[in-house]
Amino acid sequence: MNLGQPSRRADRPKRALLGALALASMLAAAGCSVGPDFMSPDPHLPQASFFGPPSSATETGLPPGGPTRSNFAQVDPRWWDKFNDRALSTLADKAARVNLDVRTASIRLAESRFQRGVTASALFPTINASPSYQREQYSENGVLSLASGFTGQPIHVPPVSVYQVGFDASWEIDLWGHVRRQVEAAEAEVESSEYQRRDALVATLAEVARDYVELRGVQTQIAIANANLASSNDILQLTRTRAEKGLTTGLDVENAAAQVESVRAQLPSLENQESAYINALSLLLDEPPGSLKAELAKAKPIPPTPPRAPVGLPSELARRRPDIRRAEAELHAATANIGVAVADFYPSVKFNGSAGFNALDLKNLWKGSSLQYQLGPSITLPIFEGGRLKSTLDLGEAQQQEAYIAYHKTVLQAWHEVVNALVAYRTEQERRARLKAQVEHSRQALSLSRSRYNNGVGDFLNVLDAQRTVLQAELQHAQSATAVSTDFVQLYKALGGGWELAFPAEDAASVASAAQ
Repeated sequence: MNLGQPSRRADRPKRALLGALALASMLAAAGCSVGPDFMSPDPHLPQASFFGPPSSATETGLPPGGPTRSNFAQVDPRWWDKFNDRALSTLADKAARVNLDVRTASIRLAESRFQRGVTASALFPTINASPSYQREQYSENGVLSLASGFTGQPIHVPPVSVYQVGFDASWEIDLWGHVRRQVEAAEAEVESSEYQRRDALVATLAEVARDYVELRGVQTQIAIANANLASSNDILQLTRTRAEKGLTTGLDVENAAAQVESVRAQLPSLENQESAYINALSLLLDEPPGSLKAELAKAKPIPPTPPRAPVGLPSELARRRPDIRRAEAELHAATANIGVAVADFYPSVKFNGSAGFNALDLKNLWKGSSLQYQLGPSITLPIFEGGRLKSTLDLGEAQQQEAYIAYHKTVLQAWHEVVNALVAYRTEQERRARLKAQVEHSRQALSLSRSRYNNGVGDFLNVLDAQRTVLQAELQHAQSATAVSTDFVQLYKALGGGWELAFPAEDAASVASAAQ
């Protein structure tokens, strides 16, 4: 079939379409975006001290024993490495890759990016092709029977084939920024999802470190209980020997035996806690219960905290905490949605067009004489909507106010969390030092009471009391050492550390593939 050269007549719709597109492009370029433009809010955080602005150059504004200005160094993104514990660092790195909450947040980020693409598609024209073929037989008893009444002769029309190839296009010109504000809001939602993912990572890394420290703390308490159990057994054996020689009574033997069982009774609870923490770490790493037992069951010391804990500048907290940045992105989206609502008050201009070829014979389908088209703009002007437009605008403004309050609360809560963590970290270190001194005095008291008892000048109850005091002091010291390390974890979680380098920005495809 020879299509031949397109006729000049066939060029007319093409020229008209190109002219319409050029006009539409100029209108779109000249358009504006109505509604308020977003500006990042001031978080109103102090510049030099989390405890308030200092009144002079020599005053830090921090409580006694608190962090000094030297602590305002940059927060280390890999703060868990400061524990100098290879096992903890390995667990943290693996959790960043496989944790289920982080992977779910990655999928949600990909979803928000795909949704942004759906929204942005409204900026471009839609073009659809509609080829068709139809074989049609007209009924002689239908409309044709009316014509046969005039002629007196039956009219018979043979079946006909209709060939048609057509295209239709539609493009709404974004004169007032209706779609651009929608895209702006969608991009802000992408940011929100990105920081939600980073917030999930911060929380996961903190939970891994906290559970690991708690595990080592429980294992330390198990070791203390076993050491005291051995000491209690020694005292029991000594008491039995003295009783056999008539140097003491059976009452002392029974009291010593009761002390042994009292110490032994603490072990099952501690072992249960050890198993629970191992399983908690297994869940964070997407592993079945007990899968990390071989790796973590061997006791290790409680990871010590570093001598200095850099906390960064307070004014940088709003850029470092992912939950604050997420709240800011939500405020941005709410602000852009006001522009969407304002644009609904203005008329919309839409270009519609269709062009195609229609013929009863396939060989004539592509001829210029088979061309048919429609082309022209349409304008829609809202006149009466029953208050819908105004209510939508009022709703958007109320949602913006709500988003700002949420942002302000998030910043204020973050500030409180940092201050509370700093105070808890400092005071627990002081408590640990006092408990360490108590342990030393208690051990000395136990040694003296045993010596006096062995020499027959001391009461056996004094030995038992001293032994109980030693056990209690050692357990409290281990718990305080654990609390110091967990407070360090809480401090860095409050500071928002742990995602700057551990979780680089990725495109939607890599996020989706990584989450699978």
